Amino acid sequence: MQSIDHHFLDDYACRNALREIDARIKLILGLGGILIAISADTPYAPLFVGLTLSCTTVFLAKIPIRLYLALLMIPASFALMSVVVILFLTGGGDPILTITLPWFSLAATTDAALYATLILTRAIGGTCGLLFIALTTPMIELFSILRSLRLPAEFIDLAMLLYRSIFVIIGEAVAIYNAQVMRNGYSSFRQGIVAISMLASSLFIRAWDRGEDLLSAMDARCYDGKFEILEPTGAITASQIIPVIIFLSLSGILVLLPIPFPL
Repeated sequence: MQSIDHHFLDDYACRNALREIDARIKLILGLGGILIAISADTPYAPLFVGLTLSCTTVFLAKIPIRLYLALLMIPASFALMSVVVILFLTGGGDPILTITLPWFSLAATTDAALYATLILTRAIGGTCGLLFIALTTPMIELFSILRSLRLPAEFIDLAMLLYRSIFVIIGEAVAIYNAQVMRNGYSSFRQGIVAISMLASSLFIRAWDRGEDLLSAMDARCYDGKFEILEPTGAITASQIIPVIIFLSLSGILVLLPIPFPL
């Protein structure tokens, strides 16, 4: 298992080819694509959003395609498992596939296939929008946008601490897990249960200690209850906003057009 730290996504976000594009533009593009993808009634708009944002992330932002596909397959695999359940448990329409088992039969219908396809495309389109934001926009810029929107400072500071703490805890869990594997901690089911319980208890203690260390470091730097973040000051240019408007308009048109989806 590979070590994970909180710089993993930010490294790519800071080095991508779209780094100089205003973060507000990228946020509007990503969030707009997500909202359109998850609200569409046909698969056309989510597919268009997913394909466009994927090409933008890989070919314009120069994110390695292997990394992008690896990140995309994690949520896509969960969505695919859910789609299989929906396919056989949602009725309506004509049967297109029947699986006969000793005790019962499972049937997939045209309406179920359409609904499962819609759910899968929604999940992929929304995920592509989220990955576009994560891989092209550093988190500190997202926090600065939140600050410029005049959200409560306590909310933003808590979000920053949680974001860092999540990856710190993951790193600690990976280190403990690797140490247990090297000592054959998961060689049997019984030993695996014991190892998992020890990992959970050790992780709680390590997380508490890291929190205390963070608090001491903040106090040593005269933390007064508020993190200072520079708000975005640059102006949004027409050359940046016009392609975004065109993309969102085309996506919205695909949502509104009453085009039937053939099966």
